[in-house]
Amino acid sequence: MPPLYQVDAFTDEPFTGNPAAVCVLKQDADPAWMQKVAAEMNLAETAFVSPRNHSYQLRWFTPTVEVDLCGHATLATAHVLWECGQLPPDSPCIFESKSGELRAVRIGNKIQLDFPATPVKEKPAPPGLEKAIGAPFKFVGMSKFDYLVELESTEQVKNISPDLDFLLRLGSRGVIVTAQDKSGDFDFVSRFFCPAVGVNEDPVTGSAHCALGSYWKDRLDKTEFQAWQASARGGGMEIKVEDQRIKLLGQAVTVFSGELNC
Repeated sequence: MPPLYQVDAFTDEPFTGNPAAVCVLKQDADPAWMQKVAAEMNLAETAFVSPRNHSYQLRWFTPTVEVDLCGHATLATAHVLWECGQLPPDSPCIFESKSGELRAVRIGNKIQLDFPATPVKEKPAPPGLEKAIGAPFKFVGMSKFDYLVELESTEQVKNISPDLDFLLRLGSRGVIVTAQDKSGDFDFVSRFFCPAVGVNEDPVTGSAHCALGSYWKDRLDKTEFQAWQASARGGGMEIKVEDQRIKLLGQAVTVFSGELNC
């Protein structure tokens, strides 16, 4: 039976960051079975990883659908492969995915992900979106996957309580809400709401930062950031923007391990 791990990603403390399940397979599995396992785990994402000749196939499922890109579950998977001894500590972890080749390397006690950037293009707000978010917008745009809206302050980002039924009907994967952090603790903060894929609010979202990194690079005229996702669990990461790639640096903690019996 395949081993199963639960890992808190983008944190160095258990019960914070973003939890992901990681199922380590010996070979590819039936997608319908993977979706059932993800629904059973009932986490934002469950990752399924299986070996290739010199890499691994990686797929991600929410409780309701398969997704094309997930940062925190990729971080969790790399963490598991190194921790359980399938990869030597100094070997890079190479994944084949629906978003192309993704790489992870260890840097000290952290893991750096190499992901494709998903630039944000300015776009008029759909009617009713500002009311649904509950705060005035400074900017509205869209990446490959999500709407991104900038608010005036971190307090607004932390205090909003969006109309999730409205967001469900938008036609995008989700909505990223962000603001510059003028306190000096971080460069920017964000939250991510994605009811369309079965997750009302994702605690810490690597793939959203592929858009956020590109967006704040242009706004702040810099390429390296300290970011905080201000969900109830909370989690942070370091970001480097390099050409059309985004480097996400964070930590992970294994909370439990076991095996599936079916």
